[in-house]
Amino acid sequence: MKLVVLGSGTSVPHPNRSSSGFWIETSGSSLLLDCSASAVHRMAQENLDWANLDAIWISHFHLDHIGGLPSFLFGTKYAPETQNRTKPLKIFGAKGLHKLIENFDKANEYNLFKQPFPLELIEVEPLEKFEMTPEIEAVAVKTPHTDESHAIHLRDVNNKTIVYTADTGFDITMGTFARNADLFLLECSFVKNKPVETHLELAEAIHLIRYAAPNRAVLTHLYPEWDAVDFQKEVGKFSPLCEVLEAKDGLRLEI
Repeated sequence: MKLVVLGSGTSVPHPNRSSSGFWIETSGSSLLLDCSASAVHRMAQENLDWANLDAIWISHFHLDHIGGLPSFLFGTKYAPETQNRTKPLKIFGAKGLHKLIENFDKANEYNLFKQPFPLELIEVEPLEKFEMTPEIEAVAVKTPHTDESHAIHLRDVNNKTIVYTADTGFDITMGTFARNADLFLLECSFVKNKPVETHLELAEAIHLIRYAAPNRAVLTHLYPEWDAVDFQKEVGKFSPLCEVLEAKDGLRLEI
């Protein structure tokens, strides 16, 4: 699998970090983890084949994670690149996803569901395996952020695994969920002294990494306060036991 970081930041405007979006690619399929407004154009900026995207995962319904989905569907409805597409686009998320997209659609009679290709919206249940693409199997688990928030575990046909927490408060379950993953992609909103319980700060993120023992970890969803610190120096204080990378827009990794 390949990972491309489209957005490593939050809802706060930042000159170098756009909002959440991660492109996952295998030899025969592609999927998008979260779809912020900026992620829609970031796919094109990174020269990714957005017109043939197979699946989208929506971790929760905050706008910096789903706000780009209606505009993406508005774009695919008319874009020349998608007019001859025949394969379906599958969009996965928690209960309430279909109603939310319907409400976006009704706001101005966009007819987002009338695409040149089949569009499938699938609401998943926690801890039940499902197929995102023919090459990627997934399972989701609830996280302490919003009622509908879920982390996702991806496994490809070569047995490579990625776990993406999306936004979450501290829960040791995340460490178990990501146990021995090839890549643990987790939020780390704050350096320390986090102002809310529904996000992670560095010490908590490293605790989960040490518990999960992945091959490699990437910290993302970084608020602007991270600009004022030396990332590697701060991470090094905690002896994380594996390579821990700072997510940056445009970062590309082979899994």
